[in-house]
Amino acid sequence: MAERLLPENLNFDGPFPRLSRRLRLGVVGGGRISVTQATAARMTDRWEVTAGALSSDAERSRARGADWYLPADRCYASFDDMAQAEAAHPDGVDAVMITTPNHVHFDAAKAFLEAGIDVLCDKPLTNEIAKAEGLEKATASTGQVFAVGYAMSCFPVIRQAKQIVAEGGIGKINQIHVEFMQDWMTPDDVADAPHVKWRLDPKISGPTSCVGDIGTHAAHLASFVSGLPLTDLRAEFHVCGAPKPLEDTVFMLTRYQNEVPGTLMATRLAPGNRGGLRLRIFGSEGGLEWDLENSEQLKFNRFGEPDRIISRGHGHGIGPRAERLTRTARGFPEGIIEAWANLYTEFAMAVAARRDGVTVRADWLTFPGVEQGADGVRFIDASVRSHQSSGDWVSI
Repeated sequence: MAERLLPENLNFDGPFPRLSRRLRLGVVGGGRISVTQATAARMTDRWEVTAGALSSDAERSRARGADWYLPADRCYASFDDMAQAEAAHPDGVDAVMITTPNHVHFDAAKAFLEAGIDVLCDKPLTNEIAKAEGLEKATASTGQVFAVGYAMSCFPVIRQAKQIVAEGGIGKINQIHVEFMQDWMTPDDVADAPHVKWRLDPKISGPTSCVGDIGTHAAHLASFVSGLPLTDLRAEFHVCGAPKPLEDTVFMLTRYQNEVPGTLMATRLAPGNRGGLRLRIFGSEGGLEWDLENSEQLKFNRFGEPDRIISRGHGHGIGPRAERLTRTARGFPEGIIEAWANLYTEFAMAVAARRDGVTVRADWLTFPGVEQGADGVRFIDASVRSHQSSGDWVSI
């Protein structure tokens, strides 16, 4: 009898269920973000890391694999070898996380999709629209699960904000403002750091640096919470610090479905700002404001009424869709690791459902998928076209 991962009777309104076993996760790319994501995946108690392609050098991959407590025969020097070997392994990985530099995403993701292995890929999905759309088609044709690492949409109060908007809590949306301010690129010599060089190399990072890295987080978050796709923008790229081959700052005017106007700003040269992601959505009856550096609280205003501060936790106005993504009681902080863990929790549910042949309710899982990843690539492309045309409005 085939192994079943999910319970027979799923309660789509309650907490996410326990699986019959931990899912096996592979890692492609051994950089800093892979450690963050693996930590988050383990936190869910639904994943164990069992294989990896952590370097293109076989000896180095085995050495890094030992640091991850991986057996030598499950450490690979290429993602192609890993995809083929794990697909044939009796206890092969159920899914893989791809945390390489941008230019590797397409080939790696395609290899695992074709091997029948589900994928969670870091953003931006690819450096080119055609490749992003190729992954959309491959996902549709294979039936695999494909998640994208827009973890900012996985904070519990962000899910609560999305629900408030969907239920008409702020009325008809009339403007959307989002910004992502960081300061780590302020020093003039920062471009010499190994983990920075590839982010400023167009052959690896693609045609943008700041826009593709943090600007896509801002764009996705605004559309995720508002429920409105971004349709048009005008962008100006800037190098505000030491000379660089790609931008470190971007200013945009934006337009969403129904002609809703907005702004989007992102920079890595804002001293005093580290995780400065801020979202503000205003409507005909009220507004919402959220700040990553105060991520447990959501400001909710109904015009003419006292402001409300909604805090992460159980009860007190938190809906079940947000509540099932909380782990600790009110007053005991959760943060970015937990947001990543929420992404990996929903990914686990989707992988288990696919393997069990279970159709889940449409509103049960709202993690960012390959379609949202492709939207991010279209956003980057439109930003580049607008900047190259001296800030003209362009359609996405």
